[in-house]
Amino acid sequence: MSSSKIKAIIYALLAAVFYAVNVPISKLLLDHVDETTMAALLYLGAGIGISILSVFMKKDRKGSEKLSGNDLPYVIGMIVLDIAAPIFLMTGISRGTSANASLLGNFEIVATTVIALMVFKEAVSKRLWLAIGLITLASVLLSLEGTESFSFSYGSLFVLTATLCWGFENNCTRKISSKSTYEIVILKGIFSGMGALAIAFIKQESMPEWKYIAVALILGFAAYGLSIFLYVRAQNVLGAAKTSTYYAVAPFVGAFLSFVFLKESLSWTYIIALIVMLAGSVVIVIDTLIRHHIHEHQHTFVHTHDGSTHEHTIAHTHDHAHYITESKHGHHHTKLELERELGAMHAG
Repeated sequence: MSSSKIKAIIYALLAAVFYAVNVPISKLLLDHVDETTMAALLYLGAGIGISILSVFMKKDRKGSEKLSGNDLPYVIGMIVLDIAAPIFLMTGISRGTSANASLLGNFEIVATTVIALMVFKEAVSKRLWLAIGLITLASVLLSLEGTESFSFSYGSLFVLTATLCWGFENNCTRKISSKSTYEIVILKGIFSGMGALAIAFIKQESMPEWKYIAVALILGFAAYGLSIFLYVRAQNVLGAAKTSTYYAVAPFVGAFLSFVFLKESLSWTYIIALIVMLAGSVVIVIDTLIRHHIHEHQHTFVHTHDGSTHEHTIAHTHDHAHYITESKHGHHHTKLELERELGAMHAG
């Protein structure tokens, strides 16, 4: 395995870990910071942090396609949903356990997939439907306060609402994902953070002490800003599908951290839900890897040297997204994927 791939795998795992620390640390900070203010600080930390990072990464930003006026509806949708989602998440975390909130975060996969199917008419495989069923079942179990009472946990309801918002947001972001990553993350962070902060002022939430503001901003930079940045870095080498399989560990890391640092207790309902959720995640990984395979192609290049025209046939392999529907079986490359593949070919 090449050093670039090893580095990319490390980036993907770090992205998952950075995001995983969000829930347990937010749970601690919510004792000192109000919910909406906390949501605002997290996104502002991401926006400010990536803005500073972009200043030192000018070479990395060269060649990136800028957002245009046609992207405005998706940008507005992305920002509005990113205002709502963390507010719901912080509200849910404050009313429930950190471990439950971490695992319930996997319901975002279900929300994103179903919205992509219903709204954007994307195909969903049988394996993915099985994963959706397992994750939904686990989410229902995690949402129950106890097997005896079977009363619904309002904290879980808020977390699930947050994942629904992020499901819509993911589909909005997907429409502009070929554009500058820096621009997207900065817009998400600054405008969503400012929007949540405005709501916090309207609710007359009190400003926390500076030390808690600083910690929340740093957490936002790591859990939202740096996590996305490292994810994209990994994606440039591994591809979107393989990167997502490494990122799938995030909810389980978050749940583990909750037990270790917050001393949250384990219940049989939680253990059963954990097993079902893990099974659903494994199915997603299998579906992703099966759909992401290697094809060998031969390309013939016609060109000239010293006025003499001749041909070279070059064989190479590359990763790409593969899709199967009832009506057709083909391959799909976005403009960004083609650029990455060509870059990888030249680098090799």
